[in-house]
Amino acid sequence: MLLTRRHRALYAAFDRFPTRKGASTHIARFAPALFGEYGGGLLYVLGDDRLPAHQVDGDVEVVRFCAPVRNLLERAVAFGGHLARLLDETGDGLEVCHFRDPWSGAPILERPHRYATVFEVNGLPSVELPYAFPSIAPRTLEKIRAAETFCLDAADRIVTPSRTTRDHLADRGVPSSKIDVVPNGADLVPPLPRPFEAPERYLIYFGALQSWQGVDTLLRAFSRLADLEDLRLVVCGSARSRPARAAEKLAEKLGLGERVLWRWELPPSELEPWLSNALLSVAPLRACSRNVEQGCAPLKVLESLAAGVPVVASDLPPVREIVADGVEGRLVAPDRPADLARAIRLLLHVPGLRLEMAGAARRRAERELSWDRSVSLLKDVYRSLRPAAAAPSLTNPPGEDHHAPGSEGRQVAFA
Repeated sequence: MLLTRRHRALYAAFDRFPTRKGASTHIARFAPALFGEYGGGLLYVLGDDRLPAHQVDGDVEVVRFCAPVRNLLERAVAFGGHLARLLDETGDGLEVCHFRDPWSGAPILERPHRYATVFEVNGLPSVELPYAFPSIAPRTLEKIRAAETFCLDAADRIVTPSRTTRDHLADRGVPSSKIDVVPNGADLVPPLPRPFEAPERYLIYFGALQSWQGVDTLLRAFSRLADLEDLRLVVCGSARSRPARAAEKLAEKLGLGERVLWRWELPPSELEPWLSNALLSVAPLRACSRNVEQGCAPLKVLESLAAGVPVVASDLPPVREIVADGVEGRLVAPDRPADLARAIRLLLHVPGLRLEMAGAARRRAERELSWDRSVSLLKDVYRSLRPAAAAPSLTNPPGEDHHAPGSEGRQVAFA
């Protein structure tokens, strides 16, 4: 297809947008920061049959890759090939390209270019894919890791949301001088009326239900609180995926039945009342390489603090960057249902302490964890790159393995 205009800025992400997932939240915040600096731009993302393949909203042009390629890695390669054709159409007008993954990064970085490049690393496929596809071939992971290394080496700057991830990238040989930590943020949530169907007393988990989220640990912990007969657990899942269905089956196996309420793909306007009225928010992240070594920056924790809801979470390095144990919540040993249940029980039995933590959570979010602060830091990165955008880059294309890797402003809210 032909683009309707030339663009100075490109934001590319191998993520469906918009959705209820954290990646979509990032795009909705960071893409406008880029486009605000460059008078608009091109947003290239994944789509599906419910989303338009092309649309224009003011000075932003959106192109979605909607080809029905079922295999994830084949879709990633096709996504990159389509991006390469879009880059041919944009001509020499691009000044900066921001990308979130190696599938986007390879076509951006392989071509001789004058634009500056920013690699936003929230997670690396070579670390995360084995959790979703345990049978993935080692050779395929080697190709993916090689593509990541090429992008990490060739990008002008790298932004990442946590110090844990920064340190992981440094261990992979990335100079610390080109890594900027731009933390995730959250909007303050005021007290809201209780949802009509909400129980009087409940815990909440919200977000995705991949294995590394530790929802199985939460369900096993909740089964140990059966004596608290009026207590419920509300799970607000971002999608009713295969892991979500497995969690539902586990809840039934544990005899939790009607004690767990499931809600799916709630928009923020519906999720926030559930969050605002919860006694506690739980983030039972697993102690796995995805969370501990690579790092993460769980939005559910930030958004809970911004709603004034104390958090009970796994005691992992990236979580300690956000929550101080005993101040905004409690941190417990990961993957231990008994420890998690004990921490929840303590806070339920000491309401005064829970209220103190709620106030501290909101103050911390307001002072240090706003999206405005995050966007400001990101814009500083863009402004520091302007001189680099004027100099040509003659990056050598990577080897064959990189080509085929086996496998602030208003929010962008295109529907």
